[in-house]
This record gives sequence, C-alpha cells and structure tokens, in this order.
Amino acid sequence: MIILKLGGSVLTKKDLKESEVNYDNLNRIANEIKLAYDNKSNNIELSEGLIIIHGAGSFGHPMAKKYSIGEPFTEEKYPKKRIGFSKTQNCVKKLNTLICEVFINHEIPCISLQASSFITTKNKRINKFDLDLIKKYLNEGFIPVIYGDVVLDDELKIAVLSGDQILQYIAKNLKINDLKLKKEVILGTDVEGVFTKNPKKHEDACHIPKLSSLNEIEKFDSTTNIDVTGGMVGKIKELIELADMGIESKIINANEPNAICNALEGKKVKGTIIKKDN
Repeated sequence: MIILKLGGSVLTKKDLKESEVNYDNLNRIANEIKLAYDNKSNNIELSEGLIIIHGAGSFGHPMAKKYSIGEPFTEEKYPKKRIGFSKTQNCVKKLNTLICEVFINHEIPCISLQASSFITTKNKRINKFDLDLIKKYLNEGFIPVIYGDVVLDDELKIAVLSGDQILQYIAKNLKINDLKLKKEVILGTDVEGVFTKNPKKHEDACHIPKLSSLNEIEKFDSTTNIDVTGGMVGKIKELIELADMGIESKIINANEPNAICNALEGKKVKGTIIKKDN
C-alpha cells in the first residue's frame, strides 16, 4: 500500500492573482505515475494499493483564509461563514476535477472522493471517516484521489481539513479484508525534503536526510511558509506519529523529473526519510 501526497504548491501556481493549475508539472507527474503503474518488473501492483491525496494550493488557501474558516465566530456571522465554506469547497472541488481529468487522460483509473462528503472533525481533528468507501474502490482496482477540503466540525461547526491529516488517518487505520497492510507514505513537495531553514530564502540551510522524533524538529525552522493547513512542521509531526507505528515516509521534491516515478518504484530519491530508529 502506497499513499502518495502531492502538495498544492507543486500542482498550482501560487504567485498568480487567479487560481491556475501548473499543467507542466501535473502532466509530467501523471506520466510518471502511469509509468510506475505499468511497470510490473518490480512486482509493485499499484492498481491494488495506491491512494493519491493532493493539497489545495492556490485554489483553496486564499478563500479559506479570507473567510477565516476554522476560527471561532458568533451566530450572527454564520451566514457569511456558510458562503465562505461553500466557495472554498467549490474551489478545491474544481482543482480536483482538473487533476483527475489529466490523470484519466493518462489512462490512470482514478476516482475522485470529496472529503467533506464522508469525513467530519472535532476541534479540527478527524472523528468520523468512512474507510469502507476507499476499501471498495481499491478492491475494484481503482486509485482513490482525495484532497484537502473544508468539513463539518462538531465543536467549531466548520473547519479546514488538510490532506496531511487525511493521509495520516488512512495510514493508521486502513485495513483490507481485516489485514493490516504494510504501508509507505510519499510526500511530493516543492523542496528536497526537510532543511534547517527555508532553503528558498537561506543559502546556509542544511538538508536533513533522516528524522525519527519530534525533538529533532525543534532545532530548525519551517521549510515552507505557514499556511492555513500548517506548513512543513505540521506535516512532519503527522509523519513522526506514523513512524512510531512503523510506517516509513519520504519527503521528496516533486518538481524534480522522475522523482515521483522512482519513489513509487522503490528506487533511491534525494529527500528526507522519516522512520523510527531500529
């Protein structure tokens, strides 16, 4: 079982005023997934064990931030919040549709699953998640494509749900035919893993090839700008929890040609490995 997370910064162009898909990256990544999917020489049957999760990028973050989704509010402000929720949900759904169209054009048998239709949270953490739907699609040979979304929250009424939290929940809890599967997580971001500082802004940023505990992240800054879903530090915390369960993760640069294909095929790729020390 491989869970592939594609960061929104890789799939969208954040520096534009209007939301736009980075089709150069998306088509290349789709081609790499298809190549790995078709490559049977390494005995990886991706059609039976691949889940793709993607971020919202420039489609979801600005709208969620504009309406402060997930922040406390009074009842009189709820009508405006509902509109913000609806707009944000529509934006991320649009991105998912565009991504799936490209995947399908590359003959990847993907199926779109909207998180807000089967997941709810309590104080921003998942408390209900219908995994049976994912199991059924996997058993039929489909590749579920899930994405960061806005969802109903038992305490806050509405909240932002990151793709990273969805990833962690699936990795922890998904079983097929009541069997605990060996799982691997791959995060495709816009940097080559984790650094002591933001490598885009600091030339003296040092690459960290391996992490195994939360204590290790106290000595470095976030490698990306903090966004409404948490930034790199939030991702690492989710992945270290998985490492404690024996689930290994890799953070790689999805902007690098062939990185996704090589990672799916189990080949060595520059990045950061997050796993428990032996």
